[in-house]
Amino acid sequence: MRFQQYPDRDMLMLGLASRIASDIDGALRQRENVLLVVPGGTTPAPVFDSLSVARLDWERVTVLLSDERWVDETSPRSNARLLREHLLVGRAAAATFIPFYQPEKTPEEAFGQLAEQIEQLLPISVALLGMGEDMHVASLFADCPNLGAALREEAPDVMVMRPPSQPEARLTLSAPVLDGALAKHIVITGAAKRAALERAREIGDPLKAPVLAVLKGAVVHWAA
Repeated sequence: MRFQQYPDRDMLMLGLASRIASDIDGALRQRENVLLVVPGGTTPAPVFDSLSVARLDWERVTVLLSDERWVDETSPRSNARLLREHLLVGRAAAATFIPFYQPEKTPEEAFGQLAEQIEQLLPISVALLGMGEDMHVASLFADCPNLGAALREEAPDVMVMRPPSQPEARLTLSAPVLDGALAKHIVITGAAKRAALERAREIGDPLKAPVLAVLKGAVVHWAA
């Protein structure tokens, strides 16, 4: 991995948005359509705000979440809601968005169709990921009973995860899909997450520190 430190969070968000826009532009020069994967949570919202006005051929970009809580988009816990408010506006409103959540379906009923859609779009051209203080990435949590299956090379592209530490079920891209992104960026802020990243590297086991499954070759962007 490569570690990039910024003077402050504002500089991080602006610099990261510029880097992702550049990566998307480069990908668009090489292929007709590109897949951009982004996280939920509040940390990347300023990145999305800046990225949404980037002068890109957004009509050729498909946007996909790295994972989603199984909640309706009216919920404040919906990652799709965050995207619609911060990224899929302005110029970026022309992008194609594939939501995970499907009303009136369970995650188990929905993931098969989603996997078929996603398989046609892979590999990921540009991935922006976050990391929790517990060292999870996407919805790959250390307490998930099926984490091992999600880390294997033969894992399905999309998996249902039900971590006991979380209040709802989730759909997530599996580790090999995320790790296979042609450009990978991980954004973290604050001393606690930097310490968690160092702790993960010391642990050395993705079953205990899932972020390790996507760390190789990634650029980690950090500011206090």
